[in-house]
Amino acid sequence: MTGEIPKKALGDLVGRVEGPLAFLLILQPAVATILAIRAGLKDAKEGRPAHGWAILTAAVHRRELLRDTWKDVAKVFVAAVVIDLVYEVIVFRWVYPLQSLIVAAILALLPYLLIRGAFTGIVGL
Repeated sequence: MTGEIPKKALGDLVGRVEGPLAFLLILQPAVATILAIRAGLKDAKEGRPAHGWAILTAAVHRRELLRDTWKDVAKVFVAAVVIDLVYEVIVFRWVYPLQSLIVAAILALLPYLLIRGAFTGIVGL
């Protein structure tokens, strides 16, 4: 019984690739990428280190860096959560908030963090 819940949750997450609102799997990371490139350009102009690396290594500035990240990506993240909740109501006739948070993190936060730091490094060369 215990193993069935994670298996169903994983199947539900993977099932989002096909079905209603699947285009959002492209749209949300694209918006996060645009925001990350814009922020990466600003970081490079100001001589800041790669964003993700700075979050991991600069404990003194970590809170400020995380606040800056959240300020940029909050709207995309919230939109991703809301849209995923709509998807769940349409497909499952139920709401799984943890799954929506996971999907939003994967579609909005992960691309933002990866691309912002990489872009800062590339432009800063």
